[in-house]
Amino acid sequence: MKKIIVAIDFLDCSLNALAHAVSIAAKAEADIEMVWVNQPDLSKEIFKCDPKALLAEVEKRFKTLIKDHSAELGKGKLTYQIREGKVYREIVGSATEAKADLIIVGTHGSSGFEEFWIGSNANKIVSSVHRPIITIRGGIDIQRSLNKIVLPIDSTVETRQKLPFTSELAKIHDAEIFVLSIYTTKVAEVRYKVDTYTDQVIEYLEEEGVRYTRDAIEADNLTKSTIGYAERIDANLISIMT
Repeated sequence: MKKIIVAIDFLDCSLNALAHAVSIAAKAEADIEMVWVNQPDLSKEIFKCDPKALLAEVEKRFKTLIKDHSAELGKGKLTYQIREGKVYREIVGSATEAKADLIIVGTHGSSGFEEFWIGSNANKIVSSVHRPIITIRGGIDIQRSLNKIVLPIDSTVETRQKLPFTSELAKIHDAEIFVLSIYTTKVAEVRYKVDTYTDQVIEYLEEEGVRYTRDAIEADNLTKSTIGYAERIDANLISIMT
């Protein structure tokens, strides 16, 4: 992992995402590029300043973030980029241009602006980008080490595509992956696919020397069941395909 893009709007949710990015980048010896997208009609809700002074204020805040976090990064560099346009398109474009290995964004804001910037745009970024992305809810404790990752496995072919990145992330943090076979039907052929894909995942993790636990659940609702399982084992991250 060499490059991480972090979407920034200077509100608490995105600053929390940045703190998580720093903790990952420090262990991976990766660089971080913070990206802020100017939307003149909306940006004034945060900055409360004349449009002419807006960019100067943004650069000032970026320089403060660099000063606050650079020491934590160690060998990595913390830089920033200012763009203008639709937020999700610019974040995706920035990640593509930088050939980023990972995008990190905050989700679930409380204010109207934060919900607009982070909520709807996070969803659009997830659905538009063709590279790993971590979404982090506001209020998540950045001091917790990433030590438990849930890797749900279903009957779709795509379910295994998240494995290489998840394995790499687990290695960086010396985390344990909980390989979770999810059965949503009694149909033997479908259950056989889940078992086969899970076996392949286990074989890969053993070859990579990644710690894992194998588990399985019956689920009427895949999403709710996966989240419920993650909460029960106190996991830090759920790795999914979109």
